[in-house]
Amino acid sequence: MLTLLARLLRALNSESGAWALAIAFVLGMIMGFTPLWRVHNLLILLIALLFRVNLSGFMLSFVICSGIAYLLDPVFHSVGFAILSAESWQPVWQSMYESAFWRVVQFHHTITLGSLVLSIAFAPVLALVSFWIVSQYRKRIQAWFNRLRIVQAMKANRFWAIYTELRGS
Repeated sequence: MLTLLARLLRALNSESGAWALAIAFVLGMIMGFTPLWRVHNLLILLIALLFRVNLSGFMLSFVICSGIAYLLDPVFHSVGFAILSAESWQPVWQSMYESAFWRVVQFHHTITLGSLVLSIAFAPVLALVSFWIVSQYRKRIQAWFNRLRIVQAMKANRFWAIYTELRGS
């Protein structure tokens, strides 16, 4: 866990774009909110690896959002149930369920559909907020943070050794 945090700090302090970190957070959020063993999560993982997003930010976002997802499961269920039980969409859901491909994708599960819909709806908000946070961190907080006495003290422990080791590579 220390290595993951050190890599995230390295990414925050690096010259990589703030949008790259924001997209990593968004992809991790979508994968964390939805049930893990689903086909769309393989697609998200493929996108994260192909476009070389920051994997530390992706993993941290995934871990945090996986924990939050347990609290939001009742909300995901109610949204998925409302979408799946909408009368006008019944022919669509029925034809999708009759297809083997759509059964494998498992959009007929209320939590899967609800969590995917809500996480995609929340994705632009998280992208903009995380971009702003990373930008503000780099502009204002980074220099102030490095002057704190506790940071100076932390530079003497194992966390700082891991961080500087990763920074040098």
